[in-house]
Amino acid sequence: MSETLIKTERLRLRTWDAADVDPFMAATNTPAVLRWLNGVQERPFYEAMRSRIDACQREHGHGFWIVERKADGVILGFCGLKRVNAPGAPNPDAFEIGWRFREDAWGQGYAKEAAIGTLDHAFGPLGATEVIAMTVAGNRASWGLMERLGMSRRADLDFTDTRFPDPGDLNPTIQYAMRAADWPRARAALEPGS
Repeated sequence: MSETLIKTERLRLRTWDAADVDPFMAATNTPAVLRWLNGVQERPFYEAMRSRIDACQREHGHGFWIVERKADGVILGFCGLKRVNAPGAPNPDAFEIGWRFREDAWGQGYAKEAAIGTLDHAFGPLGATEVIAMTVAGNRASWGLMERLGMSRRADLDFTDTRFPDPGDLNPTIQYAMRAADWPRARAALEPGS
């Protein structure tokens, strides 16, 4: 049974249930959503992903949580935290925020809302001192959100992920970071009317 960890105005972020794999795939396993994530995958990939997320949740108390809309319970994607484990990353085990949302949820502020709740959770109950986010230079929507959240570009942490061709669209991996000390000011700037 899933556990709700974060509630925002419109969203609920919760742990995964076994029944979530199929609706998550139906919503997010599309060429557009996975343009910067190595493309559409088969069901075994998602079963393995869910197993990794569950293991992270058990070991660290966090993972990439299902994001569902409160109004109707529709799964919009995921958002949450894991520990850096990408091959070649210079900062293994750092807190990493990540998100993935279905196409019909884009442009409605859901990713930003979920990311704010996740950063509040990271710097609050989880006691993180820094949270990083990873993407590639071509993924403007992703690094644009990182910048809107107040994250700072960390070119010193860029790396080549050996799972993907280099050079290519999926390399190098670029990183942004938010320090706990900077989050209150960044968070205040995200409030309506700021």
